[in-house]
Amino acid sequence: MTLQRNPRRRGRGTALFALGLLGGHLVARLNADGHGDAPTQHSRRIVDNAGEAIISADEYSRVVLANPAAAAMFGVSVAQMLGQPLARFIRAPADAGHSPLDHFQGARAGRRATDYAGIGIRPNGSFPIEGSITDAFQDGIILYTIILRDVSERQRVQQKLARSHDQLRQLSAALQTIREEERTHISRELHDDLGQLLASLRMDLTLLRQASGDGGDTGHLIAGMDANLLTAITSLRRIATNLRPRALDEGGLYFALQGLRDDFTERHGIACDLLADEAELRLDDSASTAIFRIVQEALTNVARHAHATHVILTLYRSNHDLLVTICDNGRGIVDTDMEKAESLGLVGMRERVWALKGEINIGADNGSGPGTRIDIVLPVNGHTV
Repeated sequence: MTLQRNPRRRGRGTALFALGLLGGHLVARLNADGHGDAPTQHSRRIVDNAGEAIISADEYSRVVLANPAAAAMFGVSVAQMLGQPLARFIRAPADAGHSPLDHFQGARAGRRATDYAGIGIRPNGSFPIEGSITDAFQDGIILYTIILRDVSERQRVQQKLARSHDQLRQLSAALQTIREEERTHISRELHDDLGQLLASLRMDLTLLRQASGDGGDTGHLIAGMDANLLTAITSLRRIATNLRPRALDEGGLYFALQGLRDDFTERHGIACDLLADEAELRLDDSASTAIFRIVQEALTNVARHAHATHVILTLYRSNHDLLVTICDNGRGIVDTDMEKAESLGLVGMRERVWALKGEINIGADNGSGPGTRIDIVLPVNGHTV
């Protein structure tokens, strides 16, 4: 661990740093004259009344000063701390040296740049701590002053939040699965039952027109009914395909993406290139469905927000990963766009990627022009068929 000398902090951090220097200066003055003058006694009262735990140690890691807050933190008295090795109160790594710096694990605690994580030791067990350490050199003595905080409660809250976050992700994944199953069921019902019924009605109508002839009002009426039936059949197929493309079940991911690309270009007039190899996209149903929905959502966002004229879809295998890249030449995307509460499409894409243990990055295209680029890495080693 690198010693933090004269760290620059503001607000509460600056106050704690000054308090640490005050502790080191106080011990140096007490060691110099044995009892200290009036200002020193005043400084001692400040340290003793501080709410933060303060410990000063020499270069051999012996405690030379501790305030009541520190004693209370470690479950002992101030007298029991003085002269004791710092390792009695802070767990040192196996390769720790003599410096009090070595009693920290070297991991950043995350609150400030000078905070380090460690383990405190009480008579009834250990507990997590974080501390800021400063050094003071006076009258030939190097003293290290450590300001400590018990972060047990914060750690419990963080662990509880992490568990809640994991549960929400599991719930999201379960809801995605249930939703996909329902869409598949409805799509099949529409295509197999209602679609066949409409097709049968159209055949009957064709026979009726042949029997009655093409002339007169009856012929015009039958022709109008036939046109309406054809429109209904076309709409039904489109709705069923949007719910669950049959190509995904019958032909696989590659052919489903081809159909998605063609439909996207036809409906929105935006050129779309698909760069992929069919052999590399032979995946099981869960992975194929997730990738198809991710690409579908990305194209939906392009059509709604990007004002693009060209999209490139690239999918290829690299070792055990599938790399998916979606680029457009639209207006681009900024961080504020991804933080909007209504950006549920982006949230859904992330959840699908994370459900497959993958990684996703959404940002501006780093190429020569404007646009948005989505890079996805999905481990598919266990999803190949």
